[in-house]
Amino acid sequence: MKSLPLRLAVRGIPTAHAQALRQGGPDANGQLPLRAVAQGPGNPCRHCLQLIREGDEKLVLAYRPFDHAQPYAETGPIFLHAADCPRYDAEALPAWFAHLSPALVRGYNAADWIVYETGQVLDGPALDATCRTLLAREDVAYVHIRSKFNCFQARVERGLAPQGGA
Repeated sequence: MKSLPLRLAVRGIPTAHAQALRQGGPDANGQLPLRAVAQGPGNPCRHCLQLIREGDEKLVLAYRPFDHAQPYAETGPIFLHAADCPRYDAEALPAWFAHLSPALVRGYNAADWIVYETGQVLDGPALDATCRTLLAREDVAYVHIRSKFNCFQARVERGLAPQGGA
C-alpha cells in the first residue's frame, strides 16, 4: 500500500490580529504600525500572502508569530495591506515564494522551541519539499519560512488527511 504525500496547511497571520493592527493596535514592540506606499515588487502582505501592488498603502510593523514571549519567539518587520484582504488558507505555498532567494526555514516543536538541526538556508523552489520533509518528523510541530532579511513570511503546518474512502 502506497502512502499518501504529506499535505500542507499554509495560512496568513490571523485575521483578528491583522484587523487589530489596521485599526491602530500596537505591534510586537508596542508601537503603532507605520503607513507607507508600496514601492517596487518586494512588499508581501502576511495576511493574504500576496504581493502588495506598487502604489497601494501598506502597514510596516514588528511582528512576533508566537502567542507569548519566550527565548525563541523572534520578532521582525512585516508588511500588511492597509485595506482589508482575505486571509490566505491553502495546501500550497503562494507561487511567488519560489522567488525567495535565499529563504530561511526552521522547524519548531510543540513548545514553540526551534528544533536546531532543521534550520536551513535555501532557494525558494526547494521550500515545498523541505517543508514536507521537516513536517514528516515527529519532533516538528510546524515550520516557519523567513526571508533573507529574517522577515517572517508564513507558518506551515501538517494539513488534514483526506476525508472519505475509495
